[in-house]
Amino acid sequence: MDIRKKQRAVLEALEDVKGHDIVVFNVGRLSPFFERVVIASGDSGRQVRALAASVQEKMRGLGAQVHGVEGQATGEWVLVDLGDIVVHVMHPAVRSYYNLEEIWGGKQVKLASRGKALPRRARR
Repeated sequence: MDIRKKQRAVLEALEDVKGHDIVVFNVGRLSPFFERVVIASGDSGRQVRALAASVQEKMRGLGAQVHGVEGQATGEWVLVDLGDIVVHVMHPAVRSYYNLEEIWGGKQVKLASRGKALPRRARR
């Protein structure tokens, strides 16, 4: 599956469950294992788990493989490994603490979703 189509499907799955502060980084030059890192926030453990489940369901529906999922038990930080895309769904406090944007914050992919641009997360 084309990386852009896969990325678009991930974003739709996150938006469907009201994920917020969604950012996508092109990390192809930083990692030989994957091309994109998607980071999104959910306001509760239940929402974080629902966001991750929505991504998995959407990708499987498109015939894409979900290689692994970590962190579903606590719901504070769930990682969904889609092979060439890694999705981090986090509670805002956990996201702020680990600040993955600083680690992966190379080249942010400009997003436009459903006719309106997604807001950029404020950098700290």
